[in-house]
Amino acid sequence: MRNLRLMFLAVSLTLGLTACDFIAEKKLKVGESTIDDVRKLMGKPEMIWEEKDGSQTHEYARSPEGHQTYMVMIGADGKYKGMKNILVNDEFQKVRPGMTRDDIRRLLGKPTEIVTFKLKSEEVWSWRHMNEQHKSEMFNVHFDLDGKAITTSKSMDPRTQATG
Repeated sequence: MRNLRLMFLAVSLTLGLTACDFIAEKKLKVGESTIDDVRKLMGKPEMIWEEKDGSQTHEYARSPEGHQTYMVMIGADGKYKGMKNILVNDEFQKVRPGMTRDDIRRLLGKPTEIVTFKLKSEEVWSWRHMNEQHKSEMFNVHFDLDGKAITTSKSMDPRTQATG
């Protein structure tokens, strides 16, 4: 019974965050809304990336339960410039061998999970996302011991594997 309540709470929180993001996408106006408007609708960002031109990119990771990570662009003037979910194939295809952990973190945001495979001398970062068939799956970036990307893969979401 306790596990059922915890699962219900996790699903409720995930739906709540998703609803907030949907509302934010509709309410925020490019060039008009401010950084304060973004924070009121989306909360505190996971990370703020400072850009060379004085603008910022705010990262809103909805993991570990969610399927999105939003990058919200804020101009040097503090005005909202747009947002996009980066956990999509177009972004995954930008991953290249030799990229560093920092490069990947900047590109895809905070991973859902990080697992080390000592026998393979490999660390794997994974992001939960929705594939083209609207099914939950994991996108994985495999790193060598020096922290350089060596390959990528996709795998079933372990949460859905057990339930079918």
